[in-house]
Amino acid sequence: MPVYEYYCRSCATKFEKLQPMRAAEEPAVCPEGHGGASRTLSTFATLTRGANGATEPVGGGCGCGGGGCACGGVSRN
Repeated sequence: MPVYEYYCRSCATKFEKLQPMRAAEEPAVCPEGHGGASRTLSTFATLTRGANGATEPVGGGCGCGGGGCACGGVSRN
């Protein structure tokens, strides 16, 4: 069973939920009890070496996929 990531607009909470694949598109209830949380895109950190030799994050913006997600591009990390 996969773990899906969700975002609750009511309380701005990101959370994970273990759910069967057949229920992947169903809205989830957040830990605070609000219904209708939306599934988000999972992301992972990627680093690159900058011109000065220091490591720098690749990408940026919203942790839910660069703004094309349920949180509307607002980072809540």
